[in-house]
Amino acid sequence: MELGFVGLGKMGLNMVTRLLQGQHRIVAFNRSPEPVQEAVQRGAVGASSLADLVGKLRAPRVVWLMIPDGAVEESLTALTPLLSKGDLVVDGGNCNFHDSQRRAKMLKEKGIGWCDAGTSGGIWGLKNGYCIMVGGEPQDFARIEPAVKTLAPPDGYLHVGPPGAGHFAKMIHNGIEYGMMQAYAEGFEILKTSPYAYDMAKLCHLWNQGSVVRSWLLELAERMFQDDPSLGGLKGYVQDSGEGRWTVQTAIDQNVPAPVITLSLLTRFRSRQEDSYTAKVLAGLRNQFGGHAVKKA
Repeated sequence: MELGFVGLGKMGLNMVTRLLQGQHRIVAFNRSPEPVQEAVQRGAVGASSLADLVGKLRAPRVVWLMIPDGAVEESLTALTPLLSKGDLVVDGGNCNFHDSQRRAKMLKEKGIGWCDAGTSGGIWGLKNGYCIMVGGEPQDFARIEPAVKTLAPPDGYLHVGPPGAGHFAKMIHNGIEYGMMQAYAEGFEILKTSPYAYDMAKLCHLWNQGSVVRSWLLELAERMFQDDPSLGGLKGYVQDSGEGRWTVQTAIDQNVPAPVITLSLLTRFRSRQEDSYTAKVLAGLRNQFGGHAVKKA
């Protein structure tokens, strides 16, 4: 099939490459020109602007956005006037499902379709395929299914519901990921502080052989420990994509207890504080009733 692709970051360019390998015609655009040139070298048609991209697509058009959440609204504002009735927009980034519902309604009023395609796979998706959960009307999903099938591994995609459902599923997927990563991290710290000199990479490999905790994350942990056994090259500063926050807020809105995911998110916040004010207050209070506060040198 033919589609326009906006956003050629680490995931976007790899997705374009996989689509090209599947014999799809791709018109590619990115704000900075270098990734567009790379996409052209791989077989895509380059576009110098959104207007140029739309002009190089045959109607009815499909435009796939693979851009950060903060850039989607601006891009849609610029893109929508260029589109026509019968065209379709796909948002494959990590956006809040409330925004996806609103955007789908806005585009529907103009006769333009919408799909939100929660996409997981990271930089490994080019080789392994992307797990894709799509929200949208059935007829809109049917239009993009050939491209989604190319991007995904066998059984790696699903139409999960109406507009918003794809990004909701991806939000919860990422919330679960937060909790899994936190559990692994805590477990490996306990191993590190034990009286035993474990080879962490070998232990990761062992646990991936039939263990109930085997996973792709554990495969990545094995690679991490092979590359840097002491993790001396890393700083314990962990960002969050926003989807963990949305998951926690949604759990609160729906009166669902989610302590593991919530605490994993708060731990990421703590990782960014070199000297926590909370910890200072705790130390000071403990000292007030007989503890021993540690003074800075």
